[in-house]
Amino acid sequence: MAKKKAAAGTDATACPCGSAVAYSACCGRFIDDFLHTPAPDAERLMRSRYTAFVMERAPYLLATWHAPQRPPSLDFDPQCRWLGLEVKDFQVQDGTHAEVEFIARYKVQGRAVRLHERSRFVQEHGRWFYVDGDQF
Repeated sequence: MAKKKAAAGTDATACPCGSAVAYSACCGRFIDDFLHTPAPDAERLMRSRYTAFVMERAPYLLATWHAPQRPPSLDFDPQCRWLGLEVKDFQVQDGTHAEVEFIARYKVQGRAVRLHERSRFVQEHGRWFYVDGDQF
C-alpha cells in the first residue's frame, strides 16, 4: 500500500480522483500548494479531498473543512484501500454555496464499501470548504 500512495503523487501518474490528468496538473496543485492555489470550485475541491484521503494528507483535509464542522484531527485506517471516485452531480446553489453528489469506493479488510454522499460546500474569502453531507 505504501508504494501506491507514493506513486499517486508522481507527475507521470494519473490523479487518484479519476481524471486522466497527472496528479501534479490535477489535484496535486491544490493539495501541494493550498496556500497559493485554492480549488476553483466545489467539485474540484471534492475531488482533491478524495485524493487527499487516498494519499492520507490530513493537513489538507482539515484545512479544507469548514471551521464550525472541522474535527480536531483525522485518523486513517491502514487497512483501507481506495478504489475509485465517481462524481454523479455538481450543482451551484448561488455564488457561495454548492453541492456535489459522489460515490467513493474502497475496501477495508477485504470488505467492499460504497460511500454515496451529497456534500455541501461553502465559499469564504475566495476559498471553497467542505461543510457536511447526507449519505445515501
